[in-house]
Amino acid sequence: MSDETPRPVAVVVGGGLAGITAALRLADAGLDVTLLEGRPRLGGLAFSFQRGDLTVDNGQHVYLRCCTGYRWFLDRIDGAHLAPLQDRLDVPVLDVGRAAGPRLGRIRRTGLPVPLHLAGGLAAYPHLSLAEKANVGRAALALGRLDPADPELDRIDFATWLKRHGQSERTVEALWDLVGVATLNATAPDASMALAAKVFKTGLLSEPGAADIGWAAVPLGELHDTLARKALDTAGVRTELRAKVGSLTRTEDGRWSVETAGERLTADTVVLAVPQHETHDLLPAGALDEPDLLLDIDNAPILNVHVIYDRKVLRRPFFAAIGSPVQWVFDRTHSSGLKGPGQYLAVSQSAAQDEIDLPVAELRERYLPELERLLPAARGAGIRDFFVTRERTATFAPAPGVGGLRPGPRTRAAGLHLSGAWTDTGWPATMEGAVRSGFQAADAALHDLGRPQGHPLQEAA
Repeated sequence: MSDETPRPVAVVVGGGLAGITAALRLADAGLDVTLLEGRPRLGGLAFSFQRGDLTVDNGQHVYLRCCTGYRWFLDRIDGAHLAPLQDRLDVPVLDVGRAAGPRLGRIRRTGLPVPLHLAGGLAAYPHLSLAEKANVGRAALALGRLDPADPELDRIDFATWLKRHGQSERTVEALWDLVGVATLNATAPDASMALAAKVFKTGLLSEPGAADIGWAAVPLGELHDTLARKALDTAGVRTELRAKVGSLTRTEDGRWSVETAGERLTADTVVLAVPQHETHDLLPAGALDEPDLLLDIDNAPILNVHVIYDRKVLRRPFFAAIGSPVQWVFDRTHSSGLKGPGQYLAVSQSAAQDEIDLPVAELRERYLPELERLLPAARGAGIRDFFVTRERTATFAPAPGVGGLRPGPRTRAAGLHLSGAWTDTGWPATMEGAVRSGFQAADAALHDLGRPQGHPLQEAA
C-alpha cells in the first residue's frame, strides 16, 4: 500500500474497556479511528468520581492473574504498576455465623502444580468439615474435566451441578458462592453452569497462580480514563466525549454513516461497543437474524456501601465474610486520597437484586452493625461519612441459557461488528470479558478489511 492510499476509517461507538481496546487495536493496525463516547469520561462502568476531596470508585473491581486480556490492557496503557497482583492467592475469610464466635480462615495456594497448589489451603480451611473438604476435592476434579463451551452446560444452573456432586449448602456458602457471586454476579441457582465452569476451571485449575488477585492502587479513573485517553491519543485515535450516537445507516457507496448530535462521520467499519439494549436500538434492519434476543439478555445489579470511619478499623487490604450479609470489604483509604485520620472501607455486594433500591438510611441500619460484628475495632468508632453507589445494570445476568443469546462479533451487515462483555466471549461480565470482546470485534473488522493482525493473546486465548 502506497503512502497516498487512504487509510481505512473506523468508528468505535462506546468508550468502556471494550471500545477502548477495539480502538487501540484498530489504530495499531494503521486505521484512522474515531472513538465516540456519550459520557463525559471513558471507562464505562469501571470509573471514578469526586465526592468532596475524595476520589471514589463506583465499585470495587478486581482481576486475576489468568485475566491475560485485562493485563494486556494495563500494559498497553502503561498502568500495570498501578494495579499490582498478589504474589500468591490469599483471601481472608471471616465467619461470624458460628455459635462459638467469629473465626478467621484463609483461601490460599502454594507453588505446587495444579491441583496440588490448593490442597494444603483446603486442608487448613476451617470453615468446612473433613467430609466437605473431601467432597470439594472430588467436585474440583470433575469440574476440571468439563468443557465450558459445551452448550449442554449452559442449560443447567451451577447449584444443580454442585448438588449432583455432593456439595452441601455450607460448602456452597463458604466456598463456591464466596468466589462465584463475586465473579459471576449471581448465586449458584441463578448462574449458568457453563460460565461457572469457565470461572473455576480457568481461575483455579489452569495454572498455580491463575487466581492470584490484583486490584487498582489508584482510582479506576486514573487507569480507565486518564491513562486510557493518553494511550488513545498516542495511537492517533480521535476521541470525542459527550458524543452520543443517534443513528447508524448505510451510505450509497456501501460505507457507514454514524450520526451524533454534533456531526456525521463516514466509516469503512464500525464497532458497536455499547450495552445490549443500546446496541439493539442502533442496529440496522437485518444486521442480526434475531435482534430481539438481545433484549432477553437481562442485567444484574451490584451495590457498593462506602463507610469512612474516624479511625483505622481494618488491618488487611480486604477480606470476605460468611454468615453475614456482607460479602467483600476493601480498604480504599489510600487510593481515594482520604485526608486526616480515619479509614475508608468499601463493601462490595454482588447479586444485589433485593437491596439495590433500598433507601440509604435502611442500608446504613443494616450494614453498620454488620461491620461492627465483623470488625471489633469499628465498635464505638465515629462515622465521618456513609454513602451508597448503585449500578443497576452492572453486568449481564449469567442465567442458564444466556449463552444462546450472546452474539459473536460479526453481524450480517458487512463492516459492522459488536463488542461488549455481554457478547459471546466465553467469559462472564468482567473487565477481562470486556477487553476480550474488544479484541474479537477489532480482529473481525481487520480480517474483513484484508488487514489481519497477530493476536496478542493467541497463546493464552
